Amino acid sequence: MSLKALGAKIFAKRIRKKIDKWASNPVKTQEKVFKNLIKTAENTAFGRDHNFEQIQSFSDFAKNVPIRDYEGLKSYVDMVVDGESNILWPGKPLYFAKTSGTTSGAKYIPLTAASMPTHIAAARNAILCYIEETGNAKFVDGKMIFLQGSPILDEKNGVKLGRLSGIVAHYVPKYLQKNRMPSWETNCIEDWEQKVDAIVEETVNENMAIISGIPPWVQMYFERLQNKTGKNIGDLFKEFELFIYGGVNYEPYKNTFEKLIGRKVATIELYPASEGFFAFQDKQNEKGMLLQLDSGMFYEFVKADEFFDETPKRLTIGEVETGVNYVMLISTNAGLWGYNIGDTVMFTSTAPYRVIVSGRIKHFISAFGEHVIGKEVEQALKEGAEVEGGMINDFTVAPQVNPGNEELPYHEWFIEFKEQPKDIDALALAIDNSLRKQNTYYDDLIEGKILRPLKITPVPNDGFRNYMKSIGKLGGQNKLPRLSNDRNIAEALSVMIDK
Repeated sequence: MSLKALGAKIFAKRIRKKIDKWASNPVKTQEKVFKNLIKTAENTAFGRDHNFEQIQSFSDFAKNVPIRDYEGLKSYVDMVVDGESNILWPGKPLYFAKTSGTTSGAKYIPLTAASMPTHIAAARNAILCYIEETGNAKFVDGKMIFLQGSPILDEKNGVKLGRLSGIVAHYVPKYLQKNRMPSWETNCIEDWEQKVDAIVEETVNENMAIISGIPPWVQMYFERLQNKTGKNIGDLFKEFELFIYGGVNYEPYKNTFEKLIGRKVATIELYPASEGFFAFQDKQNEKGMLLQLDSGMFYEFVKADEFFDETPKRLTIGEVETGVNYVMLISTNAGLWGYNIGDTVMFTSTAPYRVIVSGRIKHFISAFGEHVIGKEVEQALKEGAEVEGGMINDFTVAPQVNPGNEELPYHEWFIEFKEQPKDIDALALAIDNSLRKQNTYYDDLIEGKILRPLKITPVPNDGFRNYMKSIGKLGGQNKLPRLSNDRNIAEALSVMIDK
């Protein structure tokens, strides 16, 4: 065993003990975070506007700080972007993580001297927890690749800005620099397809041990490696044993990945976002990711089916239950307050608190009151494919409200297959049956003949990649929405399919 591997095992044991300490005291940990946040931001413009000086409890906080999304907080963020200090958090941020907004154009999420280390520590700790659990640290001597955005940063009023993954690239520890790929020059390539081709050239003769990225873009990398060499990824990289991913659910891609790799590899799921690194998978055989309660973020939760009520009940960590769909709110040491990140989560455990991402509060289908969510469609697709076969590259779902020809409305599933099942209609029925079991509203609509069972529309090879490219969102941290309550994506895909 190398000195680096031995050191990693010792360090992993120490970090695991620290994690277990706060994870076993969740309410107390969150109370401490809450008090520190309020005290530290008391004299900021936001703190003064929202009476932080008088806030003694969460109840006080909820009365003074309304739930906001980016649009609701934008007037304060704009002041920070304009170069003003002490607005949302003391001083100025270190960076702005620039993301794509739906209604506001570009979004600028502040990253501060207090928040930035938590992003780095969480990513590191995910790997250390794996080492501590499995006893395996050999892979730290191998090559590691992180498929991410360009590390080239711009500047706005003295604050550097870029994509989160590009910012994080500046924080790779020195002891990993020799192992890390691709090269800095390749990582700076902006065009995603050119970048993947360059990464293939750089890595094809290396022995990669860890590969990390969003599944659809890693799949693109794997396919180009396979096309170039004619080999399975597992034969090409004999030491490859750990795939680290986040951003989207891995399950729809799992069969395709295992075929491309040629064997099973261990995986670690992460839950990072520009607003914070919220959770990571800390146990291989436990469902869900450990919520980071000690990372400068105070969490609130609102039941998803109550979220659009006039005064939804805001819950703290000690009040949540497993199996309930919650909208997650955060207040952070980057200066976000009562902030709706747009994600919905479900707790798989409360001892310790582990979550899965169940979808987006704005990404659902409820054209007829069915309120189908991301978790349900992903589970239905997985169960359907297990019964009827087929390997899926990607998919998205939209309602068809006015199909014409006196046909009943339905949900239209656009699926790009790597391998088509023998009977697409049988797959559609299997998916539909699974969805009906999970969602009683959807089942009632089918039973009452308000909706007909779902329809699958096959998407040609690379159809989704071409669509993402057409809207300027190919690669990096960009993700295809699983669900839409309108047909904007569906119509764009239909035009491409008909060409």
